[in-house]
Amino acid sequence: MVGNSSLLFANGQRHVEYRAVLGPAMRGRSLMGYRALISSVADDAIEKLSRTPTVLLLADWARSLALHIVGRIVVGGERATDSILDRYGAWVDGALGTRRKALAYRYLRGPSSLVQPWGPFIHRRAQLRRELLAEAHRCVSSGDLSLAKLLILGDHALGMLPDEELVDQIMSLLFAGHETTASAIAWTLFWLDQNPALNSDLREELESTTSDGSDGRDVPLLDAVCRESLRISPPATIAGSRILGEDGEYFGRGLPAGTKITPCIYLAHHQPDIYPGPLRFDADRFLKTRRSSSEFFPFGGGVRRCLGSDLAMMELRMVVAAMVRQVVFVCPNPKQGVPQQRGPAMGLGRNVRMEMSRR
Repeated sequence: MVGNSSLLFANGQRHVEYRAVLGPAMRGRSLMGYRALISSVADDAIEKLSRTPTVLLLADWARSLALHIVGRIVVGGERATDSILDRYGAWVDGALGTRRKALAYRYLRGPSSLVQPWGPFIHRRAQLRRELLAEAHRCVSSGDLSLAKLLILGDHALGMLPDEELVDQIMSLLFAGHETTASAIAWTLFWLDQNPALNSDLREELESTTSDGSDGRDVPLLDAVCRESLRISPPATIAGSRILGEDGEYFGRGLPAGTKITPCIYLAHHQPDIYPGPLRFDADRFLKTRRSSSEFFPFGGGVRRCLGSDLAMMELRMVVAAMVRQVVFVCPNPKQGVPQQRGPAMGLGRNVRMEMSRR
């Protein structure tokens, strides 16, 4: 799905180089350059909601929103990019949208000439790669700012990337940049609906400030709500595996060098000695409390920590802030609010509906 030379699987010096090139563009002062874009895409999505209640599939709505945000950041462009992103989203959903599709995608692979399901997947992938590559080059020549432009210009340690490697990175950034963020947006709105007093308190906080949520220090309750959502329902349930370089003892058990260890984010976030009542949504856990990286790590950790974690947090706060300010949302079927696997991510069940109407 993301290509053989994807930065998601890069190791050693190549991995270091990718982080050095892309990392600065997704943290620190660079984040402020995305505020207007995020606000614009979110406001457009909210504007389409009528004054009368509109019932939406929450996970699908959040996924489309997150994809169009990251698509503008990665590829650039305006409306011209939207149709490509819509087709990209449909292609991903065709492989991961249900458990049956995901199993077929993983196990029913054969010659690309076969009609179902591998042949169409390969054909659409090739078409999307061509379109995204062409759009990225077009946006560079038009002067648009984008992550793809950073990679195309080649004025960095990576050098000039061949088109095959470049489009692998575009596909990787699109996939990694929207699936997990969309899951976080959907879960946060779901938990707010399930906690009306908290939703009311959050609306009061937002009404008392002009902050758009981009800086968590301006809206501490909003930031705490988003972090608690990432704790109780982390989009990624496990972090990248580690290989022990030498013998050691871990939790009283001796493990030899070469042992593979996979940190489980979900289990770490549900330890009752650290988070009493771990299945209870409680934003107070993150108000005036700074959690250590061994207690709270929704974006992984170490050298493999998600490159876009700061951008994802800012986007999550801004979208939730805009929704709470502008939309009344009510979930009519909360019992459907159970996790559903989508490839490497764990999202909100796709049958969860949200009745939305603008204030």
